[in-house]
Amino acid sequence: MSDPTPTDSNKESTAKKRSPSDFLKSVLGRPVRVKLNSGIEYRGVLACLDGYLNIAMEQTEEFGLDGQLKAKYGDCFIRGNNVLYISAQKRKGGS
Repeated sequence: MSDPTPTDSNKESTAKKRSPSDFLKSVLGRPVRVKLNSGIEYRGVLACLDGYLNIAMEQTEEFGLDGQLKAKYGDCFIRGNNVLYISAQKRKGGS
């Protein structure tokens, strides 16, 4: 059994091999989306985080289960055991 495109997949895996830690370092100070286990989502600028995924955010907006904006916060702290995932947001203006 052979891989249909072994050359392409090998190139991708070596060129794009990044650890979760590398990703988190790359999004510090950038806009992110943080989804909680409850389904609530926070969007804002990732200020800092620790090894337990405790997160501090700035310019934070809270979105409910229906996707509607529920509240805006200056600063926000999210306990890591509530985090389902963190994803990078595209910056406004295309950069």
